[in-house]
Amino acid sequence: MPKSELRLIKNALEYLPQSEVATIPTGTRGIYVLYKRKGKVSAASHHYDFVYIGMATGGIRSRIKKHIKSKGKLWTHFSFFEVWDNISDEEILELEGLFRHLYKFDSKANSLNKQKSYKKLVQLRKRSEQQWL
Repeated sequence: MPKSELRLIKNALEYLPQSEVATIPTGTRGIYVLYKRKGKVSAASHHYDFVYIGMATGGIRSRIKKHIKSKGKLWTHFSFFEVWDNISDEEILELEGLFRHLYKFDSKANSLNKQKSYKKLVQLRKRSEQQWL
């Protein structure tokens, strides 16, 4: 069996336009990101503003399709990161919670992606240094 380069992520595709949602295999589990492309389409350089990060345990394609229907005007492109089959749904949720936690205090954060806190991380953070050591 070949050794993977990454422990958690099996496959990834990045910065695809909304019209490419069908390229995501049905049932793909993992993390996805929605972006708003800045700059002219014909320009050689462009920038993607982070809009939202989410997770899917039942299928990234269906989650992104829902985002297109409900908030499709707020974002233009997406990336997705498929996890290995042995990664549990709880581990996917933990990754999403960590990423959202890191993004929470970004001054340019999109309101769609703000959350109050990731409770499990906050509980862990409240442990004293003595408990950690």
